[in-house]
Amino acid sequence: MPAKEVELAELTARSSDPSLWDDPGAAQKLLRRADELREEAAAWRSFESRAQDLAEVAELAAAEPDGGADMAADLHRDLAALQADWTAMETRLMLSDPYDSRPAIVSVHAGAGGTESQDWAEMLLRMYLRWAERNRFRTEILDQTEGEEAGLKSVTVAIDGRYAYGRLKSERGVHRLVRISPFDSQKRRHTSFALVEVMPEVPEDAAVEIDERDLRVDTYRSSGAGGQHVNKTDSAVRITHLPTGIVVTCQNERSQTQNRERAMAVLRAKLVELAEEKREAELARLRGQHVEAGWGNQIRSYVLQPYTMVKDLRTGVETSDPFGVLDGDLDPFIDGYLRSRIGQVAET
Repeated sequence: MPAKEVELAELTARSSDPSLWDDPGAAQKLLRRADELREEAAAWRSFESRAQDLAEVAELAAAEPDGGADMAADLHRDLAALQADWTAMETRLMLSDPYDSRPAIVSVHAGAGGTESQDWAEMLLRMYLRWAERNRFRTEILDQTEGEEAGLKSVTVAIDGRYAYGRLKSERGVHRLVRISPFDSQKRRHTSFALVEVMPEVPEDAAVEIDERDLRVDTYRSSGAGGQHVNKTDSAVRITHLPTGIVVTCQNERSQTQNRERAMAVLRAKLVELAEEKREAELARLRGQHVEAGWGNQIRSYVLQPYTMVKDLRTGVETSDPFGVLDGDLDPFIDGYLRSRIGQVAET
């Protein structure tokens, strides 16, 4: 924390400079950063105070003739709460990459397998929406393509909350599901795959250069809900970034202008993620690790039959409660991934 306290002191001093508001954008960025640091400093001071209070109560309890038996339940409860908060703060310390504090844009794409994989893609979407709900993050479906019979072929959702990207970046990769198919009249076991992409939602002033001449913008009629408006207006937007071949679409907003703005936000996120993937690939090459091209390696298996298990194949974190995971209990996997990243950095 000392380095951040120094940074906060510097930002506080700069905020009193009358010339700060000569550049309103820079001023707002500085003030937001100062507020974040104040919030973080307050959280640490509160944690330290609670720990000291708990230690003092424990000493008083130990001095009692019965060893403080009547206080034991309260002490255990307060200690458990303190440990949970410590884990959350420790996780926060591991989120130090440039875009970790940003909102996230999550895309889920069904793999080969038709209805099975499309249903699995919809299950994953629900998992991330439930995780966001647990964390009181706002969500917005930006674009989705429904399956022919059930589920989704693809979907993109914005998840707005501090450190949403830093925590959800652990979800990038191929997710595998094994279960008895609800669509198979013979009740056979099926394996389904879906690809999850996670990108940071970057501000418009981020260091991402997009030349309008490199864009092809197409408009078309939305295929989702929307009543008569959908049928009469070419409000959906598809943007192709010609140098990279990246294609983004948005059809959830009512106006073409809004859809274009949201599509551009997704494009900026994809370009940032592309640069990050290249950086990670170079680091992996320097460490002598094999880098798989294409979809990426399978990262996690979810087994519902003949036994129940979810296992992360990168970190070894596993649980026998897949239904809890599919209901949004992702934090053990997120924490495991972040800790494994720290180990990789230490070895470099």
